[in-house]
Amino acid sequence: MNILSINDLSKEDMLRIFDIADNLKENKEQASLRENSTLALFFEKPSTRTRTSFEAGISQLGGKGIYIDAATSQRSRGESYSDIGKMLSSYCDFIAARLYKHDDIVEMAENSAVPVINALTDLEHPTQALVDMYTMNSHIKNFKDISIAFIGDIATNTANSLMLAATKLNSRISLVGPKDYMPNNAYFNKAREHGLVYVYDSIKEGLDGANIVYTDTFVSMGQEGEADKRREMFKDYQVNSKLLEYASQDALVMHCLPAHRGEEITAEVIDGPRSIVWEQAKNKLLIAKAVLLFLSLKQQ
Repeated sequence: MNILSINDLSKEDMLRIFDIADNLKENKEQASLRENSTLALFFEKPSTRTRTSFEAGISQLGGKGIYIDAATSQRSRGESYSDIGKMLSSYCDFIAARLYKHDDIVEMAENSAVPVINALTDLEHPTQALVDMYTMNSHIKNFKDISIAFIGDIATNTANSLMLAATKLNSRISLVGPKDYMPNNAYFNKAREHGLVYVYDSIKEGLDGANIVYTDTFVSMGQEGEADKRREMFKDYQVNSKLLEYASQDALVMHCLPAHRGEEITAEVIDGPRSIVWEQAKNKLLIAKAVLLFLSLKQQ
C-alpha cells in the first residue's frame, strides 16, 4: 500500500492512523517497527518539518532514516524515477519522497516493492492533511462539528489534500480566495463527492460559522518568480485580528508552516491565544510514526 494521495486512504484508514497516534501520544503501548527497518527519504525540494518528523519518527520506532538529496544523486544525471523506485525498495522498507511533479511519485511507486509515502508534490501533501485533521479533532471531538475556512491561495497542494480529508471525515470546508482564483477543479469535484465543500471570494461569507481558520503561504516553492504579483493578489486575505471577527468567537487558527509574518498571517495571530499552529507542527511527529506503523501493519 502507498500513500500518494488522500484518495489512497478510506475514512476507516484515517481513523486507524489517528488511533495509532493517540496510543503513541498517551504511551499506551511501546510501539516499534521490525528491527533495523529503514526509511529512504528522497527529496527534490527543501523540507524542515516533514523531513525531521519522518527521520525522528523512524528512529524512535527503532529504525533508521536515510536522506537522499536528489540534486546530489544520480537523478541529477537523468536516472528515471522508476529505476530509483526499484533500487531504493531493494535497500529500504519504506520510501518517503518529496518531488516536484506528482506524476513522478506515481512512477516511483509503481516500480517500488515497498510502501511509498508522498512527502509533498505539486498536487498533494497527504501527511499534512492527516496532521491537520488530527489536530482539529483534538479540540473539536466530532468531525461533523468541524467547519474549516481555508483562506488565501486555495489551489495549493495543502488545500487539495485538506479538502479531500475533511470531506471524507464529514467535516465542512470553505475555500476563500480572490474571485478569479479557483481551486484545483479535479480535487474540488472529488471533494464534492464526499461532502460539504464550498468556494467563496467574500471573506465575510466564507468565514461565517468557521471554527477553524487555516492559511498557507502566498508564495509556494517554485513560485518565487511571481512573488510580488501573488502577494498583491492575496493581500486582502491575510489572517489578522480583524479578519477573525468574521469567524466563530472560538475559532482556532492553523498554518502548515513555514509562515511569513506580515504576509498571509500576522505575528499577533500566529503567536496569539487562538493559534494552535505549534501544536499542529508538533503533531507531525506523531502522524509520521503512526503512518509508518499503519503501513507496517498493512504489510503483515
